[in-house]
Amino acid sequence: MPTTLTLNHLRRYAITRSLFKPRTLGRAVTKLGFVQFDPIRAPARAQDLTLRHRVTDYRAGDLEARYSRLAVEEDFFVNYGVLPRATQCLMHPRAARTEWPLTRWEQAQAVLEFVQSRGVVHPREVDAAFEHGTTRNWFGGNSRASTQLLDGMHYRGLLRVARREGGTRLYAPQLAHERDSAADPDATLDALIDVAVAKYAPLPAATLSRLVTWVGSSAAPQWRERRRDALARAKVRLPQAMGDGCRWYWPVGENPGSRRFASDDVLDERLRLLAPFDPVVWDRERFERFWGWAYRFEAYTPAPQRVRGYYALPMLWRGQVIGWANAAVRDGQLQLQPGYVSGRAPRDAAFESALQEERARLEWFLGL
Repeated sequence: MPTTLTLNHLRRYAITRSLFKPRTLGRAVTKLGFVQFDPIRAPARAQDLTLRHRVTDYRAGDLEARYSRLAVEEDFFVNYGVLPRATQCLMHPRAARTEWPLTRWEQAQAVLEFVQSRGVVHPREVDAAFEHGTTRNWFGGNSRASTQLLDGMHYRGLLRVARREGGTRLYAPQLAHERDSAADPDATLDALIDVAVAKYAPLPAATLSRLVTWVGSSAAPQWRERRRDALARAKVRLPQAMGDGCRWYWPVGENPGSRRFASDDVLDERLRLLAPFDPVVWDRERFERFWGWAYRFEAYTPAPQRVRGYYALPMLWRGQVIGWANAAVRDGQLQLQPGYVSGRAPRDAAFESALQEERARLEWFLGL
């Protein structure tokens, strides 16, 4: 490790380890450890926008189309997404923070027996069979009560997502709630934390604390009382150093200052438009430290208050995030509206060709 760990070391390390050489879909999900989902399609869902940079010949919708043939599961980790089945097993049997009353468990048992009799069910089949009615959702609107029940059963390990149709989850029995509890909860919790660290490293100390909290409260709430000790262990066992007035952490066996991460490959001419939840830009605190400006996800911000746009995609070029672009498909044509931190596009002659090449890659990915 260099005597002084600079932001340049950390920035190169973050980009190089995350934007690895493209590989098969299954291997990319395993390498990432977890891929966050988002239902907004602008111009594609976040999971597809993330995977297109890391999977050979990836097209929008490939994850949904191939899901049932992969050793992966949809589940809630630090947020909702897909992760290797072996990692998902570590989180179950999961004891949800909200206790269900006996009447709710009776409803769940009846639905479970229905799903077992069918093998795989669409939520509308459950709704038609049980007529649970509607309930208030967390957005303040109304949702089918059956949908919320299925979500709760999935979270508690009674069901798994078998596949999707048009973005809608179809469920099958799983019975993860009947597994034996982990023999060593602390070791299992540490393993889950290591998955999160490997996904988002290098981590400022504050981000590490948040991730440990989320893993212990959402991925494995049965161990939420162990979060403080888990964080203390992580701060001891993970490699770390001071840089830019902050303590940084990263996975065991890696070194941000090594020659492996000192290459100028991350400063190449390829321009990449990244998803708002791409691991390179996901941590907003780290983003501001690395690139000196604030990026915010504004899809849920009232239009008059947006600064970058509805679904602005951070623009990475030559190892720097120099701006963003909003992308949309209208009349079968891709429209890109770029914006730049400096207020204008780089004058370098290579930039325009790099932007056009990324446009062409995005069109191919979208099947235009």
